Amino acid sequence: MSEQVAHADHPHINYVRIWQILLVLLVISVAGPMLEIKAVTLLTAFGIAIVKAYLVAKNFMHLNVQPRFVVYMLVTALVFMLLFYAGTAGDVMKHSGDNWVKPDVVQAAPAPHH
Repeated sequence: MSEQVAHADHPHINYVRIWQILLVLLVISVAGPMLEIKAVTLLTAFGIAIVKAYLVAKNFMHLNVQPRFVVYMLVTALVFMLLFYAGTAGDVMKHSGDNWVKPDVVQAAPAPHH
């Protein structure tokens, strides 16, 4: 009886339907750049990625039924990740700076001879 009550709080998720939606979004995000229109490419690359991440977090990670502090911890981690990116992107994306130069091509170490 308690098992039935526990499941009554959470609606049944049709995982196959979510998977089908994710596959359609994947096809759209792959086909978008083939049009060679920059706005469409950006929309399909980032917009659909955000929608797919939301669907996975909500339906497969069950974040919609977790206590609020779990969602707050996730948001906090995302904010720190964005802060780290914002703090380092300026240096990483430059080709040179004070006392350093980023090489154009990183050479792989030669394989040892036996």
